[in-house]
Amino acid sequence: MTDHLYYADSFLYEFDAQVLNSVAAPDSRPALVLDRTAFYPTSGGQVFDTGWIVADDVPKLRVAEVLEQEDGTILHLLEGPDSLAKGTRIRGLVDAERRRDHMQQHSGQHVLSAAFVKLFDIATVSFHMGADSCSIDLDTKSLSSHQVEAAEALANEVVTENRPVEMRYVTQEEARGLGLRKLPPAERDRLRLIDIRDFDLSACGGTHVASTAQIGPILLRKTEKVRQGYRVEFVCGTRAVTTARRDYTTLSEAAGLLSSQLSDAPQQVRKLQEDLRVSRKASEHLLAEIAELSAGRWLAETPETAGRKVVTRKFADRDLTFIKLLAQKLTRANPNVIALLASTSGQPALVFSCSAGLPYDMNALMKEALEKLGGRGGGTKDMAQGGPQKVEAIDAVLSEFSERLHSG
Repeated sequence: MTDHLYYADSFLYEFDAQVLNSVAAPDSRPALVLDRTAFYPTSGGQVFDTGWIVADDVPKLRVAEVLEQEDGTILHLLEGPDSLAKGTRIRGLVDAERRRDHMQQHSGQHVLSAAFVKLFDIATVSFHMGADSCSIDLDTKSLSSHQVEAAEALANEVVTENRPVEMRYVTQEEARGLGLRKLPPAERDRLRLIDIRDFDLSACGGTHVASTAQIGPILLRKTEKVRQGYRVEFVCGTRAVTTARRDYTTLSEAAGLLSSQLSDAPQQVRKLQEDLRVSRKASEHLLAEIAELSAGRWLAETPETAGRKVVTRKFADRDLTFIKLLAQKLTRANPNVIALLASTSGQPALVFSCSAGLPYDMNALMKEALEKLGGRGGGTKDMAQGGPQKVEAIDAVLSEFSERLHSG
């Protein structure tokens, strides 16, 4: 069984060990089992450490991932094909920057979860640590911005108070009388407790800071409704500073483009949205007028054959929206119209339509066209659309179908 050094000292970044076994991980990557390790494996919402393994007379090996199997075996997955023989003495080097980041996020989560409990009696049901941000899922049916801001304020107050963060072991029976924020299932005789003095006491196997000041600022980013309650995204320490700087840079650039102060940017964006809505509405109205005028002109220019008019057009300067609108105008203005329309502006498109009641199947016709042109599409008996791939063959297909409908 591997000795878990990280349980006793979260700040242990270098250690000596011996290779117990060289194995293949579940994904076939080479992996080492050591007699002792300071590399933390993915567990309890916290992601794994990375780093290096150094041995005499061999190149330094990169530890790319650390996993704990169901039987407690810890696998150090290596980057590359090289491995080490059983019995080899090694020196492990944990990526200290990554470990410190994980300690800030995990300890910050303890403080934040405790803040929601103390202020609003809202429990945390799960914790996730990502590469850029972390999140907790809260067991609550509602969560206001006031509650989020209050929890963030209390969490940062605890950080500035520089409270000690201590670790101790107790039995399950002892734990029941200590007032843990959440009592874990009775799977182990002894529990490892993380004690944030006079604020939070939780069972946890993760790596943690020595005092709350080492967490750094705690920044809550966003909230969203999820199946089990509400998810709160947050970042701590160096991540919080980096995120705040990135957000400020982005907002400053946006404000500059709007020629406004940073605080006025939201109001300017709302004004732009309203202007865009008005402009879009006017554009849609104008497009409808153009389609109606075009439909009238082409209906007048198209001779009637066998009691029907077949309007065939290809547009290089109009998109799918226009040709669909035109097809509707054509087939509603006259009870005996078939429209075969194409657009090569942007994404190529076809629209086949006929007046209601005519004995034609536009969906079947579209499928036949796309067998010749490639692409996908479909629709109803009266109207169908598709995205052809062989643009150069569109004229020939439209001409063929037009002749067939004229003669049929």
